Amino acid sequence: IEKRIKKLDEYDALRYPRITHHDNCMRIPDFVARYGADEAHDSEVVVLQGRVMSRRAQGSKLVYLDIVGEFQKVQVKSSLADLTDVTAEDFKRCFHPILRGDIVEVTGIATRSATGELTLQAAKLPTVLTPSLAPLPRKVQDDETRVLNRHVDLLVNQDTAAVLRTRSHVIKTMRDFFHDRNFLEVQTPIMADNAGGAAARPFLTTANEFSSRELALRIAPELWLKRLVVGGMDRVFEIGPSFRNEGLDNTHNPEFTTCEFYWAYANLAQLTSVTEHFIRSLFASARVLHQQLGRDTLLPDLPNEDFAFPQFEFVPTLEKILDIKFPDLSQDTAFDELTALLGDRISPAVRSERSLNRLLDHLAGTYIEPFSHTTPILITHHPACMSPLSKSFTCPATNQHVSARAELFIGGRELANMYEEENDPAAQRRKFEAQVAARQHSAAEAAETPAEVDESYVQALEYGLPPTGGWGCGVDRLVMLLSGTQRIGDTLTFGSLRNV
Repeated sequence: IEKRIKKLDEYDALRYPRITHHDNCMRIPDFVARYGADEAHDSEVVVLQGRVMSRRAQGSKLVYLDIVGEFQKVQVKSSLADLTDVTAEDFKRCFHPILRGDIVEVTGIATRSATGELTLQAAKLPTVLTPSLAPLPRKVQDDETRVLNRHVDLLVNQDTAAVLRTRSHVIKTMRDFFHDRNFLEVQTPIMADNAGGAAARPFLTTANEFSSRELALRIAPELWLKRLVVGGMDRVFEIGPSFRNEGLDNTHNPEFTTCEFYWAYANLAQLTSVTEHFIRSLFASARVLHQQLGRDTLLPDLPNEDFAFPQFEFVPTLEKILDIKFPDLSQDTAFDELTALLGDRISPAVRSERSLNRLLDHLAGTYIEPFSHTTPILITHHPACMSPLSKSFTCPATNQHVSARAELFIGGRELANMYEEENDPAAQRRKFEAQVAARQHSAAEAAETPAEVDESYVQALEYGLPPTGGWGCGVDRLVMLLSGTQRIGDTLTFGSLRNV
C-alpha cells in the first residue's frame, strides 16, 4: 500500500474529489440495456461511473478499461487521437497510475469495437473518483478469507454477488406476493421480556434502563403477530430476524431471517393452497432471475399446476412404513411405549434424550422427509404434543390427538410451517403447561432455559382471536434452495455468526 500511495502522489492522483452530478450520467446496466442491442449512437455523450476491473494498454496512446457497475461490465476505449487539447504527457499522467480496483468516471459515446463489443469511446480523460490503495486479487478461493473479506469476495466472485441478489429477489417477491393479497406488513419487537413463539434456547441480555429485568432476543415473532390479529388486523406479515442460541452448521445460524403471516378466517386447506401458489410463483420468477444472472442453477421440479403437492399424514405414514401401531401419544407413557416398539431402529443417543417430541421429529426426518428429494411434499397432522400453538383434533383414522398443521419440505429441507392457531385461551394455557412439564422431564431439554406460560398472550386471547391460519418460512433456507448453495452462510451478506 505504501508503494501504491507513493506512485499516486508522484502523479498527483491521490485525490478523493466530491462527485459532480451530470444530467447525462447513466447506470452501467442502463447503458448496456439501451445501447447493447443497437448500433452506435455517436451523437449522444454519456457519463459512466464504475470500478476498473481490467486495464489494457496498446502502446502509449491507446488504453482499454473494463469498468463494472452494479455487476455489469462495459469496455471503455481511450485513444489519444480522439481527445482534443490532450497532450501525450497528459495522457500518460492520467493512465499510468490507474490500476484494477480504482473507481473512475468516464465520458464518451457508445460505439462498437471491431469484434462488435459494446464500447464507450472516451471523449475526455477519465477522472479517478476513488483510488484503490490495496491490490485487488483476481480470485479469492479460501473460504475463511472469502467471508472475512466479503467486500473483496463480492468484487471478484460473481457467484457470491449472485446469491445475495437472489436473496434480495426472494424477499421482494415475498413482499409483493403478500401485498397483492392485502396483507399488511408490520414490525414487532425483537427484544422483549419473553422470547416467545417456539421452544428453543434464547439469547438473554439486560438493558441499562431496566437492569433488574432479563430481556431476550425473540425466537419468533408469532405471539406478537397474533396479538395484532386480536386487535383487528386480519392479515399481517413480517419479514425480519429471529435468534436461537443453539448450534451453527451448514443449515443453521443463530441469527436467521423468517417470514411469517397470519390470516384471519383461514383454515389449513387455504394455507397449503396459498403455499403452493407462493412456491410456484417464486420458482417461476427465480428462473427468470437466473437467466438474467447467467446462472444455470437447477431447481427442483414442481408438480403440474393441475396437481397439488403430495401430502403425507404424520402418524399413518410412519405406522405404514414402520409396520407398527403407535401408542396413544397424549399419554405420559408414550415415549417408553414407542421406544419399546421401535427397538433397535432408534439409536441410543435418541433414546437417551427422553423427549417424545424429538423422537417423533427424528422418525419424520428419517422416514418421511426423504420423499421431498423428488418432489415438494407437505407433512400434515403432526401429533398435538409437537405443536402447542396449533389447534388440535382427534384423527378419525388413528384416534390420535393431532394438530391442524402442515410442513413444506423441498430437497430434504423444511421450508415452511403452517397451522390453524389455537384460539381457546383455556386450551392454550393447558398446552403451555404441558410443554413446560415435558421440557422438565426431558434430559435433552433440561439444560435449556425453561419454557414458561406466557400469561400476557393468554390474556390477549381472552379478547378473542378469530379462527386464524398462521404460516412461517425460513428465508435463508429458501435462498439456499433457489441459489443452489449448500451453506447458509453464503446467503448472508457477511457469512454466519462464526465470521462476524
